[in-house]
Parts: sequence; C-alpha cells; structure tokens
Amino acid sequence: MQDQFHSVRRPRRSRMSTYIFALSLAAVAASAIRYQLFAQGRDVQTPVNRPVTPRGSLSASEISTIDLFEQCSKSVVYVSPLIERIRRTGFFADRVTETGTGSGFVWDREGHIVTNFHVIQDASACRVTLPDGSTYDAKLQGAWPDKDIAVLKIDADKDKLTPIRVGTSSDLQVGQSVYAIGNPFGLDYTLTTGVVSALNREIASVTHRKIQGVIQTDAAINPGNSGGPLLDSAGRLIGINTSIYAPAGVSAGIGFAVPVDAVNDAVAQIIAYGKIVRPGLGINIASDAVSRRLRLPGVLIIGVTEGSSAEAAGLRSTKPARDGGIVLGDVILKIDDTPTPNEAALLDVLANHNVGDTVNLLVLRDKQEVDVTVVLQAIK
Repeated sequence: MQDQFHSVRRPRRSRMSTYIFALSLAAVAASAIRYQLFAQGRDVQTPVNRPVTPRGSLSASEISTIDLFEQCSKSVVYVSPLIERIRRTGFFADRVTETGTGSGFVWDREGHIVTNFHVIQDASACRVTLPDGSTYDAKLQGAWPDKDIAVLKIDADKDKLTPIRVGTSSDLQVGQSVYAIGNPFGLDYTLTTGVVSALNREIASVTHRKIQGVIQTDAAINPGNSGGPLLDSAGRLIGINTSIYAPAGVSAGIGFAVPVDAVNDAVAQIIAYGKIVRPGLGINIASDAVSRRLRLPGVLIIGVTEGSSAEAAGLRSTKPARDGGIVLGDVILKIDDTPTPNEAALLDVLANHNVGDTVNLLVLRDKQEVDVTVVLQAIK
C-alpha cells in the first residue's frame, strides 16, 4: 500500500491581524523606551513655566523716553534715493537703478522735508515714506552742500505731516541727554540714546569744506541714520545726524550732527529762494596756486565788483602796470582776527556770518598792513 503525502497549508493572516500585530510591537517598544527613560531618571514630564515676577512701574526716565519717541517719531521719514548705475557683464552693459536708505524729518505742513545732502546727491529721483507707510515722490527744493543740508518737497495732505519741534544748539552742554531717531541699515524708526560728548567739532562736507560747530554724540549713529534728527530731552531738534567716526564702518560711539542753528538759517533761505544766499565781500580772488607762486601770506584780490561792499570800503584790486607788469591788489590776511591764509579759510570765516554783518579786514597793501571795515553783501 503506497503511502500518500498530503501538503499542509498554513492559514493566511488577515490584514487586520497584521495591523494589530504591528501596533502591539510599537506599544511594546514605546513601553521599553519609557521604562529605560524612567530607569535613568529622565521621565517625560509636563513642562511648567517659571512664574512671572511682577515688574512694577516704569521709571520716570523710561516713561519720558517712551513719550519722546512716540511724539517725535511722527516727524521722522524714510528717505529712499534712487541711484542709476551702469552694470557691466562681459561685453554688455545695462543701466540699473539702486535704492539707497536714509532718514529725514518733516519741517512744515507744506511738505518740506530736511535731510543730508550726501543722502540724495547722486540720486536721479527720490521717494519719501511717512510714518503711516504712505510714499511720495520728492523733488529737490534746494541744498547747501557745504553744510550737508538738503530740502525736499512732497505733495502730501497737511493732516499727514507732523512738523518737528525746533530747538537751539547755542546753549548745549556736554553731558546732556540726546536721542537719535532714524533708519539705520534700513531698519526704520530706530531710537538710540546717548549724551552730548563734545561741542564745536569740525568735519569735512562732501565739498571738502569745513562744517564748524558740529555736535559730537555717543548715541549710536549708523549708515541709514544720516539726515535724521538729533533731539534733546524736550523732544526738540538740536542737529542733523550726519556722519560717524568708524574705521569698521559701523558706530564706534563717535557720531556727528550739524547744529540746528545752522540748519534753521539754511532751510529758511532754501524755502524762500531755492538756494543759499551767502554773505560776501564783492571781490574776485586769485587761486591758491597763484598766491603760493607769488609767496603771498594771504588771499589776493584780483577784482572788485562795481557797486559792491568791497568798492565802498576802498579795497583795491590787482591792475596792470605801465611797464607791462602788474600792481598787486590787497592781500587779505585776517577777517575779525581769524587768519585767512587761503581761499578755504576765507570762505569758512564768511560762512559764519550773515548778510549785513560788519567785518574787519586786515589787508597787506603796498607792503603795509591796513585795517578795512566792510559790510557783507548778498552773493547770489
């Protein structure tokens, strides 16, 4: 009798059984992990925050600073100069427009905005953004590059414009608190605080002329702050944040602001005339190179304008001599006891005066020193 072999079939698991088996394995693994953590003293717990310690009231100085920022920031604007540049790629070149960053402030409800000249000097166009986020195309009303001051004009509703309160810089004292508001590195409406570190500093403008009477402060001023206001503790404008001393290109605690007294005079003239009406003598002078070649100790007058203050005061111009040579005119040695060895020194002295002021000149005439009194006139 032949043995018969029957194949035995194993029963197949259902899908549900497979899922239940997998979940069971996962639960066992989780239990093992939890047990391990528990055994090591690292059991999972519900996070509990530390209780908050009550702060109490803000200090009087903090409240004052907060109020100052809330009020004065309404007058600060974001200035965006649009600068066209040529970009070259291999043999190709195209014109691109870059957007710079700067600060400014509202001068009046007619839409005049004050900023630094160097912020907008290379711009083909400019935009101004107000604190409410509205943006306007700005036109250049006028500028005084020698003092790094510019005035823009926007067409905005008067109820959107909050003019800054204007103070004075003539009575500032080293050590008093100051506040700067601006847009450093494009970070709009940033407040920094400090003190007046020094007074009567001199810095060079974009025209390489000296700006005198400058305020030094340790309030942080960085690129983008230029053109923004420096304020006193009463929230009044005392200067325009203009430059920093920073070998690394960022604030090193030495910032400079053009004093508000110079700003106030300049802005008034720009709004009235569209330019600065400078005080002058009514003369033409020789270049520094000519004066050096002639070894003259001051500024040589080569021409006196007819009907000018110089003519009325009797100043003499350079003239041709009968023998074919020249007769040198007066050489200005000093103005009000300030030496004038070159053109820059002469202009710096005159820049500190106003039209109508009377100045005393010490001139070299025929190898003798002569005192001459001159009433400054408007030079357009």
